[in-house]
Amino acid sequence: MLDTLDTMTSHQNTQTMKPATAAKKLGVYLEATPAEFQEGVVSRSELTALQADPPQWLQDLRSNGPHPRPVVAAKLGVSIAGLARGGVTEALTTEQIEALKAEGPEWLQKERATQAEVRKEAVRIKEKNAERDDKGDQPRK
Repeated sequence: MLDTLDTMTSHQNTQTMKPATAAKKLGVYLEATPAEFQEGVVSRSELTALQADPPQWLQDLRSNGPHPRPVVAAKLGVSIAGLARGGVTEALTTEQIEALKAEGPEWLQKERATQAEVRKEAVRIKEKNAERDDKGDQPRK
């Protein structure tokens, strides 16, 4: 019985993930990655290695794009929903993002203002909750 338990605990499965999940964790657009990355599976150790020492293709994708929508939204200072409202539904390159920033279309200005308000409100709520928690720590009279 003990021999069986011993082999069970020493056997460890390698966790793998789909290429889409790995691309998301790496912050890159899956369709722009090399074919061998898109067609295989990525283990946790491979993902860690890619993050620690990114190959040239990953460095190029991160700096030039095309970037996935969450990265585009962050670079423009808007939400993903704001991108959609502005009509941006596809991945953009760094050059396209810079051009949009330079143009400063009305929708982008509006969405940035909306995002700034959302952030201010989040800070206000966080401070209010912290204040409430501080009061909760004091003994009641």
